[in-house]
Amino acid sequence: MSNQCFVCSSDEACLSKLKEHLAEQCYAARTSEGYLIVSRHFLEFLGKHHIVVGAATPAHVEQYLKQAQRRYGQCHGHSPDYKGWWSSRTASIHMLLRLVQGHWPPAATTAETQHTICEGYTQWMTALRGITQTTVSARCKEACRFLDWLGDGPIEVRLANVAVPDVDTYMKKRTASLRRHSIPTVATNIRSFLRWLHTSGQTAWDLSPTVIVPTLYACESIPSALQNQDVKKVLSVAKKDPTPKGIRDYAILMLLSAYGMRAGEITALCLGDVDWRKEVIRIYHGKTGVTSYLPLLHEVGEALLAYLQRARPKTSLREIFLGCRAPYRSFRGGNNLYRLVERRLKAAGVIAASKRGSHTFRHTRAVSMLRAAVPVKEIGDLLGHRTADSTLPYLKLATEDLRAIALEIPKAVKA
Repeated sequence: MSNQCFVCSSDEACLSKLKEHLAEQCYAARTSEGYLIVSRHFLEFLGKHHIVVGAATPAHVEQYLKQAQRRYGQCHGHSPDYKGWWSSRTASIHMLLRLVQGHWPPAATTAETQHTICEGYTQWMTALRGITQTTVSARCKEACRFLDWLGDGPIEVRLANVAVPDVDTYMKKRTASLRRHSIPTVATNIRSFLRWLHTSGQTAWDLSPTVIVPTLYACESIPSALQNQDVKKVLSVAKKDPTPKGIRDYAILMLLSAYGMRAGEITALCLGDVDWRKEVIRIYHGKTGVTSYLPLLHEVGEALLAYLQRARPKTSLREIFLGCRAPYRSFRGGNNLYRLVERRLKAAGVIAASKRGSHTFRHTRAVSMLRAAVPVKEIGDLLGHRTADSTLPYLKLATEDLRAIALEIPKAVKA
């Protein structure tokens, strides 16, 4: 939503502006009506307390919601569904206040300080370290999590007093629910942040070497993959879904199965990345910073065209894949595709051996190319790998091929 601020001379002017915004964002009529009703009641509450809407604060919003909750209990004889009732009314009021005040909720001092710290950290990573934007985003997210964990009080003071026990406690709590192979990523991110904090003079000691994690050996894990017949089954079932969501999901699954794309690469695809005349698709690999130009396969092109013509919402957004419900927005990141793929696997009755996300299709594509005797270098080029070492772990999935060249174990060894 735009940060533009509107001056409302009256409650009706505010509601009129909200109504226009809901229409622009293609909200359903029933949803728009609910937003307007809640917003009108909130404006009446402000009026009774002689509060101008432009001066409303989070405390006023909370006060109104508690009052509305009590009235609901008096009318219905029971309390409302807390999560659904509270979130629906909060969304309505926040949208109104964003239109009037330009930004909501108001940025707290702590949040502003965190933002300043992350800006400096980002500049250090991009300008001096040459780290890709995807990695920068992940590390900033971990940095904010660490700053939140430190607790209340001035951030500068908290950082100056950070010690080894604090880092150990944070890592213990942070990794309690993570798998063993996920812990090194968290450790790398927090090490980077601690190193920058010392470099920028915000901590007295460089605490990055104190972050200790389990040792992971090269190629010790086996990537998860589907059978080719399972991929065909998932695509077949998804293709039969005529709804806008089904058409969109089928196009995404085609990209996953044909090119082995990462989820983030799919959500970042824009309309200009497909050259229909030259039949080429441009893929930016955010993880490695490499850009690939691949031939647009006929079936993939047909799936994309069907989505663009019949299912994609009419909007000015340039990303190809959008949500199917108003307000229409692009996917925030590759994680959004996990549930999409999981849902389609379940609908097709396919049970994945371990992981059920989009990366399973990437592994399956790599294995199929290995079995077709495609050179490792070409597989890496398709997947957007920088070096052949990144592609080698997929060799472990071609177990049948490895069995064919395995040596027999001698029955007995002579002394």
